[in-house]
Amino acid sequence: MARPRTTSDEAVLAAAGRALGRVGLTRLTLGAVAEEAGLAPATLVQRFGSKRGLLLALAGRGAHDARKPFEHARREGGTPLTILHAALAALTAGVRSPEQMANNLGFLQLDMTDPEFRAHAASHARATAEEVAALLREAVAVGELVPEVDAGGLARSVQLAYNGALILWAVAGEGDLVDALRADVDAVLAPYRL
Repeated sequence: MARPRTTSDEAVLAAAGRALGRVGLTRLTLGAVAEEAGLAPATLVQRFGSKRGLLLALAGRGAHDARKPFEHARREGGTPLTILHAALAALTAGVRSPEQMANNLGFLQLDMTDPEFRAHAASHARATAEEVAALLREAVAVGELVPEVDAGGLARSVQLAYNGALILWAVAGEGDLVDALRADVDAVLAPYRL
């Protein structure tokens, strides 16, 4: 009879995300993840097969959970644009220093060069775009934005501002990331506000 798992895959993947943010992709080992998760490296090999398998599972979880920050922000309530800002801020939860941002950018290299990782990244990007566009349509409906807004096009601009804010904040290393993100997204939305 197999021993029951005392640490869920979700907890292991959360530990992998933290370890990735701390040490970066090139220095990430199963040992570092196991230490973060409080497990033996052999346990990770049993569950995920390899570092690649663990990273694919992490990417898959990210794609699967892409809508969760938006769902959580909706439950918290507020206007559509308030919800948008809260969800985008939640997406930055794993980044609190320029070093963490740099360490997470290593994962982006996998997303761009490996088809399996790219599929997960594309799924995440599509889900985020859909959620942002839905909130922008709601903002039009409640009078936060002008009626003639192209929600899909503006959603793309919001995503570009979000990703650009992450990079510029990490490079400049100034101020709070969430404040920088809010300012950049607000600048994109300003011409369309009522």
